[in-house]
Amino acid sequence: MNQIDSEAVSFSPDEAVLVLEDGQVYVGEPYGATGVTSGEIVFATGMTGYQETLTDPSYDRQIVVQTFPHIGDTGINQEDPESSRIWVAGYIVRDPSPNVSNWRATGSLDDDLKKQGIVGLSHIDTRKLVRHLRSAGVMRAAIFSGDALTDPATGAPRTVESMLDEVKATPQMKGLNLYGEVSTKETYTIEPCGEFEGKEPLFTVAAVDLGIKAMTPHRMAERGCRVHVVPSTITFDELTALNPDGVFFSNGPGDPEQAGPEVELLRQVLDAGYPFFGICFGNQLLGRALGFGTYKLKFGHRGINQPVKDVTTGKVEVTAHNHGFAVDAPIGETVEAPYGDGRYGKVFVSHVDLNDDVVEGLQCVDIPAFSVQYHPEAAAGPHDAAYLFDRFVDLMKSAKEDTRNA
Repeated sequence: MNQIDSEAVSFSPDEAVLVLEDGQVYVGEPYGATGVTSGEIVFATGMTGYQETLTDPSYDRQIVVQTFPHIGDTGINQEDPESSRIWVAGYIVRDPSPNVSNWRATGSLDDDLKKQGIVGLSHIDTRKLVRHLRSAGVMRAAIFSGDALTDPATGAPRTVESMLDEVKATPQMKGLNLYGEVSTKETYTIEPCGEFEGKEPLFTVAAVDLGIKAMTPHRMAERGCRVHVVPSTITFDELTALNPDGVFFSNGPGDPEQAGPEVELLRQVLDAGYPFFGICFGNQLLGRALGFGTYKLKFGHRGINQPVKDVTTGKVEVTAHNHGFAVDAPIGETVEAPYGDGRYGKVFVSHVDLNDDVVEGLQCVDIPAFSVQYHPEAAAGPHDAAYLFDRFVDLMKSAKEDTRNA
């Protein structure tokens, strides 16, 4: 059904209702679990890879709208998840697939959403909804279905006004500290794989989990690295005890302004001279460690089709994104990093989004550190940016050789 504007309406038990912070209402059908869920509503433009999207910890506290209209054709399997659970707060699609057809499938997406308690909504005009979000910007929202359409105190149907009050009580994404919610609680290790399986690692990486996706340490393991995935609460002394050749900061949810302890940990890493690579949230934290600011984008980048230019090579990559915040740094010039009177030397913006000129990467000149805002691991594709893991390996190799020659 299309958007409705009147509050003088009641909803049937077999409907699902989406209420936006600005008062817009969309009525459709339940998809997945029934109940109520709220969060920041965002849209993802990928035509495939919905299972990777759902299990990406960076979507914590967010209701995701899929722009591709037909979702669920290939069901779900046990190989594609990027983490141990679905992290999205809610899920909205236009037309759920009535059938599952894939040789790897172990069940339907609808059943998996129900099993994990993810409240969803289907059969609304997602194109209209996304056009509105692109114009107005992402905002808070909530999905109501089943018993949540009834006032528990009176038994009467809930009014749109009461639903809107619940939406407005939902915390804003700006100002939220969320990486601690999604980080591992204990260190675990990914050993070298592929052609390096069973061999001594070429390098050891300490990967700080701020919402890491499973494919990320796997990409490093494919290159001969032993990867210790560590909690966000790790101290610098605990990190150095791992004797890493390099340090990695992962993607993750929330506002980078609220990650002060991680910024301080990163500055200790940079001061110690460890080669550093950051992805997404890790890119934002490198920016803040260097003294740049971060800001919230109007509707963010979420999908697997973003064109990004690597200014160091001039090549354009089609890349996977999931971020609502970005680094505020000057494009097109090499500048002194603002923090500590130039303590970290010079830096430049290494990657730029060709859609909107958002900073998509940072490259330090005088210390071994770089980062990108997007996802080179890209389990669902594309793989244009996989070379960045090779850059990290080369950085660790150079640092190791410099130590031997010192």
